[in-house]
Amino acid sequence: MQPIRIATVQFENHNGDKSYNLKRIDRISEEAAQQGAQVVVFHECSVSGYTYARHLTREELLAEAEYVPDGDSVKQLIGIATMHQVTVLAGLFEKDEQDRVYNTYVCVDQSGLIAKHRKLHTFISKYLTAGDTYTVFDLHGWKCGILICYDNNVVENVRATAMLGAQIIFMPHVTMCTPSSRPGAGFVDPQLWVNREQNPEALRAEFDGLKGREWLMRWLPARAYDNGVYVVFSNPIGMDEDQLKNGCSMILDPYGGIMAECRKLGDDWVMATLEPGDLTKAGGYRYRQARRPELYKDIIASEHQSHLQVSWLSNSQ
Repeated sequence: MQPIRIATVQFENHNGDKSYNLKRIDRISEEAAQQGAQVVVFHECSVSGYTYARHLTREELLAEAEYVPDGDSVKQLIGIATMHQVTVLAGLFEKDEQDRVYNTYVCVDQSGLIAKHRKLHTFISKYLTAGDTYTVFDLHGWKCGILICYDNNVVENVRATAMLGAQIIFMPHVTMCTPSSRPGAGFVDPQLWVNREQNPEALRAEFDGLKGREWLMRWLPARAYDNGVYVVFSNPIGMDEDQLKNGCSMILDPYGGIMAECRKLGDDWVMATLEPGDLTKAGGYRYRQARRPELYKDIIASEHQSHLQVSWLSNSQ
C-alpha cells in the first residue's frame, strides 16, 4: 500500500444552484490535481446545497434529487474527475425508482461511480429517507469509508466502519454555528461575513469559539484516535442559505493530530500525504485488537427508545 495524497475543501456553495457549485468543484479539483492531489473531497450536499431543503415540499425535493449514478450531476462529476485525472467525492440529494429521497455522498473517478453512501441519520427535511448500510470501498489500494455529518456523532457508526476495514473515513459535513443544547452554541451573525475583510478578527473569534471549531475539537480528534484511522473532514464556509458556516475542513491522522486545515476566510483547500505505516503504530489499532466483545455485545446491540429530538430546520449537533 502506497502513500496517498488527499485534498479537503471548504467553499461557499449556492443553495439550489448546481451549475455554480459544479463549476467551483471543477475549478478546485483542477487546482488540487495540479498540486499533486490524487483525491479531492467536498462537503455534504456540495453539489446541491443543503439548508434550503428545509423549505421544500416533498415534490420540490424530489425534483431537486437525481438518480445515482445516471443523473446529470454525477455524470458531470465523473467528467471532472476524468478531465483532471483525480478522484472526486461530493454530495447531493438522490432519488430512487420508488421516489424515495436520500442525502447521498458519492466517490467517482474516470471509471465511473466507485461508491455511494446514504446518510444514516437524516436532518433538514422530513421527506428524506435514512440509509441503512455502512459504506467501505477500495481506493488507490486503501480501504475507505464514508459517514455523513451526524452519522459521525454516533460513535458506533465510526467504530463499525473501522471494524469493516476502513483505514480512511471521509466525513463530509454541513455543521457548526447553529443553536444546540450544548453550551456556547448558536448562530454567527452574517454581518461578520459581510465585513470579513474589514474585521477578520471578530469573525475568526466566532468561527474558532464554542459555536464552531472549539466544539469540533472536543470530539472529532477522538474519532480518529480511538479507531486508529485517518479522518478527512469537509465543511462549507460562508452563507448556507441564511446560516453562516465556518469551514475549517481538515485532515487528521490516526493519532488524532491535525495534518492540514483550511484557515482562510473564504474558499480554500489543503492537502496531506497519508502514510500506511501510521495505521498500526496508533493507539487505536492496539485498542481494537484488545476488544472483548463478549463483555458488551449484548449491551451495544440492545434495543432502546431513542430520545433524540430531531429538528428538520437545522443540523442539531
